[in-house]
Amino acid sequence: MRALTFEPGRQGTLEVEEVPDPEPGPGELLVQGLALGVCGTDRELAAAEYGWAPPGRSRMVIGHESLGRVLQVPDGSAFSPGDLVVGVVRRPDPEPCGACARGEFDMCRNGRYTERGIKEIDGYASERWAVEAGYAVRLDPSLESVGMLVEPTSVVAKAWEHIERIGSRAWFEPRTVLVTGAGPIGLLAALLGRQRGLEVHVLDREAGGAKPALVADLGATYHVGTGLDAFADAKPDIIIEGTGVGQLVMEALTCTSAAGIVCLAGLGAGGRTHRLDVSEINRDIVLENDAIFGTVNANLRHFRDAATALAQADRSWLERLVTRRVPLTRAKEALVHEPGDVKVVLDLTG
Repeated sequence: MRALTFEPGRQGTLEVEEVPDPEPGPGELLVQGLALGVCGTDRELAAAEYGWAPPGRSRMVIGHESLGRVLQVPDGSAFSPGDLVVGVVRRPDPEPCGACARGEFDMCRNGRYTERGIKEIDGYASERWAVEAGYAVRLDPSLESVGMLVEPTSVVAKAWEHIERIGSRAWFEPRTVLVTGAGPIGLLAALLGRQRGLEVHVLDREAGGAKPALVADLGATYHVGTGLDAFADAKPDIIIEGTGVGQLVMEALTCTSAAGIVCLAGLGAGGRTHRLDVSEINRDIVLENDAIFGTVNANLRHFRDAATALAQADRSWLERLVTRRVPLTRAKEALVHEPGDVKVVLDLTG
């Protein structure tokens, strides 16, 4: 079968090649790969910024935003051939740490977790793949064209879960949320905010393209800019920072209403130094009982929450997030970010 593979730690090694068919182990599903979402993590892996091959191998299959159809199930499985599924990305560490031992592997404390397509386990960019039934999530059949969005949605489903948990420390009835960055994570965070009945604002530097209309069609407000000056007076109750841009991160720390919550969900490039008054930021956070936290990856329940959220969303809106589909035969094109891209999808059947 064909798969998109690379050699972690070496640039220019991304190739579509023939690899052995997967052999499902006990309790595993055999799945036909349908599509794969491509994100910045995949581009960083291809650029050799990080990545870890499976033990004893130099190459691995890339890809973590999966979508497939079940071909074969083990005896007694709750899944059936024909089911639409996605695979969870992370697996708990072998020790395990306290969090992994309790099923909270997305919060691993010792860093010995593994991840499909990223760290020590083959990913989902192949014509067929196997997955443990306990790490597969069944999707509503209506999500066949957009099911690869479940993984990025799981990341923001976790973010919203933690926002609500932190808010429950006291009286918490938020009205407004600001999302910085209108990439897939930002747009999906905005979607889940609107599903919660909140007034949603999205800030991005792009004035054109698909993003303003996508935000408007959610019933949210789109802002063009590179800073948070527009929110100096009417401060949001919640900020989900999805860019990782240093200046925006710093501004977000002091831009919420009292007892506000800032969720840091973006990873920016390093190498830039910013001057800031740490004492003033500290004073603001302390005196207003603000909370700031970071989040990454997702647990099984977040994948399930994501599948539910997408099933409740407008299908045509979700389909418009996918601005480019690339066949597996031209897979390298999918890893190149082009102007106007929101979400690029690799078609594993082409």
